[in-house]
Amino acid sequence: MENQQENQINIELSEEMAEGIFSNLAIITHSNTEFVLDFIRVMPGVPKAKVKSRIILTPEHAKRLMLAMQDNIEKFEGVHGRIKTHEEPPGFPMNFGGPTAQA
Repeated sequence: MENQQENQINIELSEEMAEGIFSNLAIITHSNTEFVLDFIRVMPGVPKAKVKSRIILTPEHAKRLMLAMQDNIEKFEGVHGRIKTHEEPPGFPMNFGGPTAQA
């Protein structure tokens, strides 16, 4: 039991961080020592987008993240049904910047 307590970590989450950041585009690059995940928010009709968050991982942690995401997606789909995806990733501008809507 004592060994179990030694292996625990106390994780703090500030109010600001708990709000999260919305992203609808992720770009993943890698080198021989790291994976870089850039999370971006693309807005309709705006030709420029900013990276909202960048996460840098070791290859081992990148693979662990992939396996954890796979496990969580399987659990989600078990409860909510299959997530529909497009066969090919959408091209830019992802239907953004098209004709403006009129009321």
